Amino acid sequence: MKYLRLSLIGLAALLLTSCMVGPDYTRPSVPMTPAYKESPPAGEGWKLAQPSDEMPRGNWWEIFGDPQLNVLAAQVTAANQDLQAAEARFRQARAMIGYARAAYFPTISTGVGISSIGRSDNQPFRSSSSSQGSSGDFLLAFDLAYELDLWGRVRRTVAAARGEAQATAADLETVQLSLQAELALNYFELRSADAQQRLLNDTLKAYTDALQLTVNRFEGGAAPKSDVAQAQTQLETTRVQATDIAV
Repeated sequence: MKYLRLSLIGLAALLLTSCMVGPDYTRPSVPMTPAYKESPPAGEGWKLAQPSDEMPRGNWWEIFGDPQLNVLAAQVTAANQDLQAAEARFRQARAMIGYARAAYFPTISTGVGISSIGRSDNQPFRSSSSSQGSSGDFLLAFDLAYELDLWGRVRRTVAAARGEAQATAADLETVQLSLQAELALNYFELRSADAQQRLLNDTLKAYTDALQLTVNRFEGGAAPKSDVAQAQTQLETTRVQATDIAV
């Protein structure tokens, strides 16, 4: 009997350990070279990277001091559909944390049922003077359910939900930063094209005046015809460049 009891205890312990969840996640160790030829002695000045994708970057574009860029940045963060979708995924992931944490607590449910039964007075084998009347039932149900987290299913679900929330938060900030960076890049490219357009317009005016002056000098015999051709070519080349910038 003693050996049977010990066997049952051992079997129960074996079943419990076999049903336990796996160990906590640990970041795998990556083999590192002790020293690099470019690094200072003893590896001084090096530190491990600590990604912080989920941290807000703030209004970094304001360092350029351009009011128009500030207005456009506010519009792109409020109207972009990709950013709205990423924000919705982040809110969903945060809501899933609360949904998973709800399994830590018992589930209580209640229900109310009311029924009334009226019996007919016109039943067979009954006299007309007898009355059956009616009856009613009132039912109040109460259920309580609670799951003991012996094997860590709830803990692992909550941890997974938190990890998903962190990942979606990083995705949201990454999408927002990408949109803002793309906006700033396109904005400054446009401003650069505008500056080139103004410069080429001024150059066209100067080359047009130079061509007219060269034609007048040629007609007066003070310049050869090759100078007129060179001035004409210079003017047409600049006009083509101005057309490309405008497009």
